[in-house]
Amino acid sequence: MDFLTVRNVSRRLAGSIMLGAAGLALASCGGGDDNRLRTDLAAARVTSIGVNSYLWRASLETLSFMPLTQADSAGGVLVTDWYADPENPNERVKVSVAILDQDLRADALRVAASRQVLQGGTWVEAPVQAATVQRLEDIILTKARDLRRSAVG
Repeated sequence: MDFLTVRNVSRRLAGSIMLGAAGLALASCGGGDDNRLRTDLAAARVTSIGVNSYLWRASLETLSFMPLTQADSAGGVLVTDWYADPENPNERVKVSVAILDQDLRADALRVAASRQVLQGGTWVEAPVQAATVQRLEDIILTKARDLRRSAVG
């Protein structure tokens, strides 16, 4: 059975990353010097999210317990590094999420996972249960809908 269960995912959602609905504002504000502060504020940029912001935020929050190797908000791609659950260190998983549209729809989200098990000191590819990937997609979609409801209501 895959270790990436709903219990494991939801248990780790506490430390989540939050982005605004319109994007992530990045400002570099140095201290002390007023001229430098004005220059830094003038250089502050807003990165726009090229895909549905609720799906993006929900994906980041859902995968927040795993180390990210790639996070491209313009292209809607998240790729994690290998993650081994401390309770099951002989198994590890890597997840990629692709957000394909600006609309909040089920077909705008694609999740893929790779799994390996440790056998004789070597990591060996192992199958990922389809239900695991489907459940991960369901968690992301539900969280995205909740985020949209919170923003609208």
